[in-house]
Amino acid sequence: MADGAAVPGTSELSSRAGAEVLRPGDDEYERLRPDYMVAGEPALIVRPSSPEGVAETVRYAAEHGLPISVRSGGHGAAAFANPGGVVIDLARLRDVAVGEAGLVRIGGGATWGEIAAALGRHGLALSSGDTRSVGVGGLTLGGGIGWMVRQYGLALDSLVGAQVVLADGRIVRATASDHADLFWALRGGGGNFGVVTEFTFQAHPVGEVVFGALTFGVDDLPGLLRGWRDVMRGAPEELNTTVLAMPPFGDQPPGVQILVCWTGDPEQADEVVAPLRALPGLRDEQLARTAYADVLEEPEKPEGVTIVDYNSFAADFDDRTIDALAAAREQVDASVLMIRYLRGALNRVPASETAFAHRDSEVLLILAAFLPVDAAPEDVATVRRRWSALDEYTRGMYSNFSMLAGEETTARIYPPDTLARLREVKRDYDPGNLFARNHNVRPAEGVLAGVGA
Repeated sequence: MADGAAVPGTSELSSRAGAEVLRPGDDEYERLRPDYMVAGEPALIVRPSSPEGVAETVRYAAEHGLPISVRSGGHGAAAFANPGGVVIDLARLRDVAVGEAGLVRIGGGATWGEIAAALGRHGLALSSGDTRSVGVGGLTLGGGIGWMVRQYGLALDSLVGAQVVLADGRIVRATASDHADLFWALRGGGGNFGVVTEFTFQAHPVGEVVFGALTFGVDDLPGLLRGWRDVMRGAPEELNTTVLAMPPFGDQPPGVQILVCWTGDPEQADEVVAPLRALPGLRDEQLARTAYADVLEEPEKPEGVTIVDYNSFAADFDDRTIDALAAAREQVDASVLMIRYLRGALNRVPASETAFAHRDSEVLLILAAFLPVDAAPEDVATVRRRWSALDEYTRGMYSNFSMLAGEETTARIYPPDTLARLREVKRDYDPGNLFARNHNVRPAEGVLAGVGA
């Protein structure tokens, strides 16, 4: 592992980039180096205060052969720790500026909690994630499946422009008409193509929402899932729901919740939610009117465990898929199941329009098993093998929820045609694969397309 003393020119970098440069042993380095899942060991953590400072940092890393990773909120599930590399921490680029007609410019280091609060003061919102401290960058570049996905699509579907620092240090603006190929790739292609220092979104009018949970018994999970699916197939798109099935934890018994977010007229919430209430086994209900910003939560970080995860999309959440899902979960003790209902605006975007291509999906299925921290590799492999039985009924993977990395994972995230096109864009904008600490897309071979202008 390289350390700060071994990396040349760090004082010059600090002056050149107008940035705070942190080395191993610095107090702030020790505070900042942990990500959500792991404590990384980068050679440097650099905190620029301008896009130009980001550009200088990128040039510096390229000059010294140091791999780059980019931190927005630090919640990346795959935990690309970047040992010996440079972490560009965008925390100082976090302004949220609301303009006319709901256009909002958001710094690449802003988190969704502060974004939601700022937009809420204007009666606006963006469909984001579930967590306050998740950064705008990683979530948007990977997709963004939030509490208004049925109504407004993914977070990236509301993106209209991005300011990007490229691998050669140039700063460009990507839109549907300017660097259009790059703009296509940013919407789902992750951090493969540069450092996004500013996002421009079209925000949406949102007032109070009705949010909370319906709690059910677990006597007949497949039956509950069929009933939930049937209700959601006929529900207004302003109704977003997620099923969460939990194993027993400590003194907490097992249970199933349907998490509810209604973004339509609050006075209509009772009528809209009534079919969910009528599902068998309802034990408790906690729904309330609230500001959309208060819907976002901050879950406890899992510690002292090995997490084994699985996620995939199902285009048709039919009875066979439900039965296979329930069977797969029963084979693994202490596993969490989450099912996010997606059908709506997400499906109306053509699969080729963005690098997020799983546009025919009805649900996203997520499984997580909590094994002892010293779990044997064969125990982890057993869980993955049992869950792989679901592959017959599902397709793809959601990059933002995957703790796996490598070419096999990248090939699962992107369908073949999408991945081939991403590799061509990568070749044109990052031919040396400087931005590789991510769900990496390798550059295609061949001649560059000439994007220097």
